[in-house]
Amino acid sequence: MSKSENSSTATMIIITGMSGAGKTIAVQSLEDLGFFCVDNLPPVLIPKFAELIEQSNGKIGKVALVIDLRGREFFAALSESLSYIKNHYTIHSEILFLDSSDSVLVQRYKESRRRHPLAPEGMPLDGIRLERQMLDDLKTSATQIIDTSIIKPAQLKEKIIARFSHLESNRLSINVTSFGFKYGIPIDADLIFDVRFLPNPHYIDHLRPHTGQDSDVYEYVMKWPETQAFLTKLLDMLHFLIPHYRNEGKSQVIIGIGCTGGKHRSVAISEYLGRMLGASETETVRVSHRDADRDRH
Repeated sequence: MSKSENSSTATMIIITGMSGAGKTIAVQSLEDLGFFCVDNLPPVLIPKFAELIEQSNGKIGKVALVIDLRGREFFAALSESLSYIKNHYTIHSEILFLDSSDSVLVQRYKESRRRHPLAPEGMPLDGIRLERQMLDDLKTSATQIIDTSIIKPAQLKEKIIARFSHLESNRLSINVTSFGFKYGIPIDADLIFDVRFLPNPHYIDHLRPHTGQDSDVYEYVMKWPETQAFLTKLLDMLHFLIPHYRNEGKSQVIIGIGCTGGKHRSVAISEYLGRMLGASETETVRVSHRDADRDRH
C-alpha cells in the first residue's frame, strides 16, 4: 500500500540499544500506554508488519518493536526496512535507543548472573564493548536516547511515559526535571537552566535533610528577590519558546533545572514551573526529580 492510499498515520517505536540498559522496562511502559508490543522481531519482517498495521484500518495505531543484536542481520536489514516504510507507508517511525555506562552494565550482569549475548563464554565487558562498537551508527541515527546509568527502573518508566504519552492527544508534552550537576547533566534535555546562583538551603541545618518539595524549603528558595526576578524572565522565555516548538512539529520538550545536588533549589524551581506551565490547555506538563532522593540524611 502506498502513502497516497491511506491518510491515517500510525506510530511505530523501535526500541533498541545496549543489552542490560532497560529495554524490558521500556516495552512494559509502552504497553501501559496502549502500545501493541513485539519483542525480538527480525528486522527483515518490519515491512510486512507495517503492511499489517495499515491494513488494520486504525485498529493498530501504536506499535513498539524491541529489536536488538539477537537478530544477527540487525544493521543492514533495520536500515533498509525503515527506509522502505518511510517511502511506502504513512507510518511515523522513531528509534528509542537505551544506553548505559560500561561499569553499570557490568554490574547489572553480575547481579543478574546472566551472560552477555556477544560474549557467552567470556567476560561481560568484552561483549559490552563489542556491542557498543556495533551499535554506534544506530545510536547516531536514533530519534530518542535515554541513558539509564543513574536512574532507577521507576524513573525510566516515568521518562518513557513522559516522552510518548503525547500520542494520546495532540497536546505538547513538557517534562520539567530537576537534577544535580555533580551527578551529571541529563543528556536528553532540550533546555538546561542552572539555578546554583540562588541561596542554598543546604547550609540551613533544619532544611538540609528535606527536599524542595517540602514547604519550608520551597518557601526559602522562593522568598529571595533574585528568585522572583529569575522566574519572571524564565517563564517569559518559555512562553515565547513553547509555541514555536509546537509550530515546528515538536511533540515534547524536556526542561532540565540543575543545582549542585539536585535536592533543594532545582526541585523547588521545577515544582513552581510545573504548576505555572501546567495551567495551559495546549500542553501536558510533568515534573520529575532525578536526584532528590540521593544522600538524604
